[in-house]
Formats: sequence, C-alpha cells, structure tokens
Amino acid sequence: MKKKISLLGLVLILVLSLAGCGSKASEEAEYDQATMEQYADTIVTSFSNMSQENLNQFADMSDLELNLTLLQSGLPIAADDFKSMIEAWEAGLDECGTISDLGDYELTVKNSSATLTVPFKGETRDGDLEFTFNEKMNMESITVNGHYGMAEILKKAGLNTLLGMGTVFVVLIFISFIISLFKFIPAIQNKFSKKPQAETKKETSATPAPVEVVPATDDSELIAVISAAIAASEGTSTDGFVVRSIKRRKSNKWS
Repeated sequence: MKKKISLLGLVLILVLSLAGCGSKASEEAEYDQATMEQYADTIVTSFSNMSQENLNQFADMSDLELNLTLLQSGLPIAADDFKSMIEAWEAGLDECGTISDLGDYELTVKNSSATLTVPFKGETRDGDLEFTFNEKMNMESITVNGHYGMAEILKKAGLNTLLGMGTVFVVLIFISFIISLFKFIPAIQNKFSKKPQAETKKETSATPAPVEVVPATDDSELIAVISAAIAASEGTSTDGFVVRSIKRRKSNKWS
C-alpha cells in the first residue's frame, strides 16, 4: 500500500513538472527570434542613416503623427518608446561613436519580456546593443552598453570616489564652521540683554529730590520773648510766672 502511494506521488510530481516545462516552452515559443532580429536590424539601419536633424524631427513629432508613421513602417513600437530609443541612440553615439559591424544576436527570455543582445564595433569603443520586447513582441527600449577597459573602470571609480569624498568633506567643513560660530551667541545675547538693564540702572540712579529741612528754633529765646509779651500785657514783671512749655496751635501756620 505504501509503495502504491509513493508511486502515485512520483507520477504526480512528474506530471506537474512536465506541465511546467510545457507552459515554459509555450511561453518561449511565443517569441519569434527571426522577426525580432528583423525589427532590431531595421532600427539600427534607420538610426545609422538618419542625420541629427532627422532624429530631431522624429523627437518633435506628436504622438499621433509618430504612431501613424511607425504603423506604416510596420515597426511594433509605441511613440513614447520610439522617442526614448532616439535619446538612448544619441547617448550611445556620444559614448561609442558610429556603430557598425553587428555580431550574432542572442535572445534571453525573462518572465513576460525578452531581450535581444548583439555586439557591435564602435568608432571609439565597442559594446553591446540590447533590444527589449514585451510578450506581444512589441519593442519597448534600446540600450547601448559600451565596453570599458580596466584602466577606464578604475579611473571612473576613482573619480566617483574622489567626488563623493570631496562632497562629504566640504559638508563637514561647513558644519564645523557653523558650530564654531556658536561661541559668539552668548556674547550677542548678553549684549542685547545688558542694554535694557543699563537704562534701568540709569533711571534708578537719578538724583533724588531734595528734602526740605526745617531749621530748628532756639526754645529759650522764644520763651523769653513770650514771657516779656505776657508781662507787658499784664503790667507785671517776668518774675511772677514761669513759662514751662510752648505748644503750637494747629491753625497757626508759620515756617
């Protein structure tokens, strides 16, 4: 019984694996490499024979006009994708020079897209052309990859490293300069905070109002004068009475 179950399991695994291989084979069979190579050759030949003015005319066309032109030419390319291809081709010319002598095409299928790669000889640098197609065999993009030697790669890496480190050091120096200015902040704060205090102290240190000092009078002389006035009014002498105290009336105002 156990052997039968194990055999059934193996049969199921084989069936599923065969079904997977069949579906993969059918997906790969959807791409006609010969037709895709014709599209790629047409693009390379057209772009190579076009002047810069012709490329600019295609780039300036509206999507509707460009779609009609591409439909008449039989190329399965959308207008926006075609404009992107023109930009990629111009960048490749700047990098590798005039492209010629295409090699053999190689097709790579990944998920729902396929990439057609072909080596070329460049005026200044050799490289590879990559054409990307979707599941309907419509061309979506073109990429120009130049081949760089080890010296050029190291030179580029060194320049990128130098540029990156230089930028970092410039930023660090700027941050250090900003931090060094922090020591002047307390002095500035004290300068602005001391000004109101100085004005307050100046106001409080003003000369106080003078206090009126009443001069003290000599009581003995006043007593003698009052005693003489009383004696004169009574017709007697000052020996008959003694003035012991003098009190000022509230209604009497004199300074």
